[in-house]
Amino acid sequence: MKNIILFFFILFTENLIAQIPKVSFGKIEHFEKFKSSFVIARDVDVWLPAGYDPKKKYAVIYMHDGKALFDSSIIWTHQTWGVDEVLNKLLSEQKIKDCIAVGISNGGEIRHSEYLPQKPFENLPKEKQDYLYNIISYGNQHVFTTKINSDNYLKFIVQELKPFIDAHFSTLKDQQHTFIIGSSMGGLISIYALCEYPQVFGGAACLSTHWTGLFTAANNPLPGAIIGYLRTHLPSPKNHKVYFDYGSKTLDTLYKPFQMQVDTIMNTKGFTNNNWITKEFVGADHTETSWHKRLDIPILFLLKK
Repeated sequence: MKNIILFFFILFTENLIAQIPKVSFGKIEHFEKFKSSFVIARDVDVWLPAGYDPKKKYAVIYMHDGKALFDSSIIWTHQTWGVDEVLNKLLSEQKIKDCIAVGISNGGEIRHSEYLPQKPFENLPKEKQDYLYNIISYGNQHVFTTKINSDNYLKFIVQELKPFIDAHFSTLKDQQHTFIIGSSMGGLISIYALCEYPQVFGGAACLSTHWTGLFTAANNPLPGAIIGYLRTHLPSPKNHKVYFDYGSKTLDTLYKPFQMQVDTIMNTKGFTNNNWITKEFVGADHTETSWHKRLDIPILFLLKK
């Protein structure tokens, strides 16, 4: 329980750390407090591989919880996804397409409100919405500290951030070369982004997808609402790839029953081994260290040459 409290404290407060991440491979272009008409300003870190060449064109990976991606020294847990390490290795081995990664810092204490899929939430009866808004989590704080705002968060990415990235870096702008990745609540917003903007994103990787939205499955209407939404909004399997996974420790113990329901829907919608993976990692917990260990799998799946 103590580790779970620590994990969410860090994610809620990561945006308060105004440090530029250091990387072992490639370089970071840091954009402090990137302004938006849709959401509060936040830092954006663009990772460029070694030998980045403006004359070449690069696929783009958009990633949530940006402060947890590159530099363990700016994270209280001293854990990181090690995105630069994973991408550098796969690129050096010529296993994936040339790419850059865009790390988007979360909104701090409003992270949950920005990452919870908005349309499934708003499809719930008002009394259930009110119930969810009133839930108190660790530290005597509401889980949702503001109105659910994930539609505006996605507008920020699609209408403001992506055009900026495409204008300032040498990118492949099309859907087939644009991907979105996140873990936990970041996994939820990633699959929601793919459903809401199938013309923008060609694939999503959702690690330890937080299907419950809360820290318990009991008396929780969110999984049913989210899974119901996926039943009618999943994009075409003809030109989209989807990756899901989950562990078996800490928060990840909640996910398997709901992931199995999602897998049934994926089958029904015509997804196959060519465009969809779900993996279980027995013994893996809900930490950046666990996600780092397996990040190469979804990256290779989405960007394989």
